[in-house]
Amino acid sequence: MSFKDLKKQSKLGSLTAKLVKEVEKMNNNGASGDERTWKLDVDKSGNGYAVIRFLPAPENEDLPFVKLYSHAFQGPGGWYIENSLTSLGQKDPVSEYNTQLWNNGTDAGKETARKQKRKLTYMSNIYVVKDPTNPENEGKVFLFKYGKKIFDKLTAAMQPEFEDEEAIDPFDFWQGANFKLKAKNVAGYRNYDSSEFAAVTPLLDDDDALEGLWKKQYSLAEIVAADQFKSYEDLKKRLEYVLGNNTTVREDVETVDEDADRGSAEQLVTAAVSKTSTEDEDDTLSYFAQLASE
Repeated sequence: MSFKDLKKQSKLGSLTAKLVKEVEKMNNNGASGDERTWKLDVDKSGNGYAVIRFLPAPENEDLPFVKLYSHAFQGPGGWYIENSLTSLGQKDPVSEYNTQLWNNGTDAGKETARKQKRKLTYMSNIYVVKDPTNPENEGKVFLFKYGKKIFDKLTAAMQPEFEDEEAIDPFDFWQGANFKLKAKNVAGYRNYDSSEFAAVTPLLDDDDALEGLWKKQYSLAEIVAADQFKSYEDLKKRLEYVLGNNTTVREDVETVDEDADRGSAEQLVTAAVSKTSTEDEDDTLSYFAQLASE
């Protein structure tokens, strides 16, 4: 699709329907240190603020976001921190093991499965409009990793709840809107409930400048390409080692990237898997219910 066609679709509003359809399909189916990736900095109280703009799908790609599942938990043999093959619609050894735990009829089995559940994240290209803590980021294109809470706000913008609200395509250069990202600490967790979209406005008034930004975007398809995932066999070996069933595989975990970046990798993962937050509880239960029926 050419840049001219992209603008034409913006005027026609045809991309919004396509995005809504893809979101519905995904809902039904239920890297740290990377200079390409932008993260919101917060103060000691856990508060942070920035203004970003979600960008259209990169050139020669269909969607402005990708969906990624991962696992992060500790066993007798250490930490298991890996991307899940279910991101590709394939069988994954942790998913299979969690199914066994969920179906064994014990509360302990279900509790262990919950602790080892998939973590859902999304990736999009963004343009940083305002970053008070790091103003050097302003006016640049980055990848942005975010969770279900922010994705729900994107979905709500495309599918407003009330009749007096107008649907927008938050990923559109011309008919989209800036996103005011507001973080605060609620009960020890990063919370984005106060985040909101500003009024609809073109990102820039210069189409040549917009096309330049579009061509600077990073490929999203590459993030979820098959070669970015370990094989089923390698993941199985790692799982067996972490569970204490095999001593032939050893991998040291150096860094972990999570939304709640609160210290060392071990502290971060412990916080991420020790509780099931309200925002992804429904996704977790529906996931195991689907596994149990397969």
